[in-house]
Amino acid sequence: MINTIANLIFKIKNYYKIPKLIRLGLVVGENFQPQVGCIIDPSHCFLINIGNNVTLSPRVHILAHDASTQNYLGFTKIGRVKIGNNVFIGAGCIILPNVTIGNDVIIGAGSIVSKNIPDNSLALGSPAKVIGKTSDYILKNKKAMELSPMFDMSFAIDKINSFKKKEMIDKLNYGIGYIGNL
Repeated sequence: MINTIANLIFKIKNYYKIPKLIRLGLVVGENFQPQVGCIIDPSHCFLINIGNNVTLSPRVHILAHDASTQNYLGFTKIGRVKIGNNVFIGAGCIILPNVTIGNDVIIGAGSIVSKNIPDNSLALGSPAKVIGKTSDYILKNKKAMELSPMFDMSFAIDKINSFKKKEMIDKLNYGIGYIGNL
């Protein structure tokens, strides 16, 4: 029942599921993780190549076409989109046509990527700009983990109970924490 409703919503909203996009030419690597509400350009998905270990957070849009010129010129701009390996794209980002995102890149939530992003970059903004190196960002967080509250996967959304919710709330009163496999 839930799948039937989800499929109906996808059809009404003109969303396409990843297997269908792959049949239409989208290329994705291993461990590709698109989350809820991602839109990958269905009309030009064959122009999009996504590498290994890529996470698209909720509501990421990847476009390989730009119809802003259609009414004026009678033509739509199109361009390839290439996303490298080990890339995290934050919630609500928009990736525009003719963009290459390198390997080991983090794109901050809400960013609009209109230009190429080189390897080992932390980029954010509208338009997205490189503000640092991914390796430096990871090292900074690794050090912060030494002083921050740490939570195992029993605190994950599908496992957490009311006691653990309260514990997490209390421990996060003074800053950020981390959740993962301890």
